[in-house]
Parts: sequence; C-alpha cells; structure tokens
Amino acid sequence: MNYSYVLFTIALSLSFPVISSTVNYIEARQEKVLANLFDQLVKRQMNSEMAIEQSVKALLTNYPEQIEAVLKIALAKYPQEYKQIMCGALRAEPALTSDVIDIVLAANVADSMDIISIAMAEEPAYAKEIVYSAGLHDPLNIETIVRVAIASEPAMAKNIVDNAMQSYPEKMLAILVVAIKAVPDQVSSFVRDTLKLSPDNTEVISTAINSSHSDKAREIIATAIKSGISKESATAAAIAGGANENDIAQLEK
Repeated sequence: MNYSYVLFTIALSLSFPVISSTVNYIEARQEKVLANLFDQLVKRQMNSEMAIEQSVKALLTNYPEQIEAVLKIALAKYPQEYKQIMCGALRAEPALTSDVIDIVLAANVADSMDIISIAMAEEPAYAKEIVYSAGLHDPLNIETIVRVAIASEPAMAKNIVDNAMQSYPEKMLAILVVAIKAVPDQVSSFVRDTLKLSPDNTEVISTAINSSHSDKAREIIATAIKSGISKESATAAAIAGGANENDIAQLEK
C-alpha cells in the first residue's frame, strides 16, 4: 500500500519548528503527531489482517529514531497485537532488535518467553542481543531464557550459549546443563567452549557427565583432555559426575 502521503505528513510534522524551549514539549508534540499518523495508517488498511504490523513497519522504516515512541503508542493502543507490533518493528529495522526487546518486555503485554520466541524466529542472527536484553530484564531466569532461545533456533545454540556464559559467568554451569539437555548431540562442543572460558574447571566435566546420556561419557572425557585437563583430573571428575568404570576402561584402550 502507498504510504507516501501519510509519511510526507509525518516529515512535515516532526520537522516543524518548535517554539517551546523544553524537551518535554518537543517529545509530547512528536508523540501526539506519531499517534495520530499511526491511527491514519491503520485506518487505511482496515481490511488487512496485518494492518498494525504494516503501519508500525511503515513508520519505523522512515523514522527508526522514533522507535520508543512508536512502539509505546502501538502497544498502548493494541496490546493484544504485540506479535504484529514486534514483527513490524523488526522487519523495518533489524538492527534495533535490542531496543524492540527492551521496550516490549517493559510493557508487560505478554509472557517474556513468548516475546523471546517471537524475536528469535524473526531475527535469529541477533540471538546474542535478544538473550542479553532478556537477561537484563530478568537475570534470575537466564537459564530459562537460554533454553527458550535454543528451542526457537537450535542452529544458533553455540552462539547463544557462549554469549550467555560470558555475560553471566556465575551461571555458567547452569547454562551448560540447559544447553546439553536442549541439544545433547553438541555436548562435546559445549564442554570445549566452556573450558575455554574456565580452564582447569573440572566441574565442567562432572556437570556434563551428569547431564548427558551415559554413551557420551567417553566423548566428554576425551574432549576435556584435549582441552588441557590432565587425564587423572578428567577421569576423577567424570567418576564424580557419574561415569562408570566401563567408561574409564574404554578410554584407556
């Protein structure tokens, strides 16, 4: 649909000289203009199921610097359409993914995990930013955030886990457990990367063994040894994590 007339009106309204010297006046005036024009865009597409998404996208494609105002207006008017609002914003300007997550989470219009899933589906390339922003909003639930992010985009598991561990080192082992349970076939990669962040940490081995299927034990031990853990320390940690004598014996061969 052609938005040229409406967007031209926005340009005139937002650039019109402001007599008042106060920032609050400027912001209030711009928000009023944006709210009126958002309503116009939506009304022009009353027969479209995606009217709200397209209206948000149209505004932010041309005025990405107004993202906070546009999203707050849209969420206040149509809180139940948060998915359309998010998709419109993300498709208009993917680089603003972190801002979109921050604003939508702060609005409390939906479960935070649903918001994360939507963002991951729309912009998986910004997985790091999505998890980081969600973690700032709810740091006590970083493990759940990581689990939802991986479930939404398994191909990004490595980046998600690596960045979450770097951002929340105190939760490193808990994040490792979540990662292994979510993508068990990548256990060696997770162990290797975790040991890069925390060398000589034998708890990584015992945690990985305890969180994996028994047939992964030898693979975990071998990965730990290749990462610089001594054979003695690796086997001791493996036994502490639940590896059986047969796993150790097979490693010796």
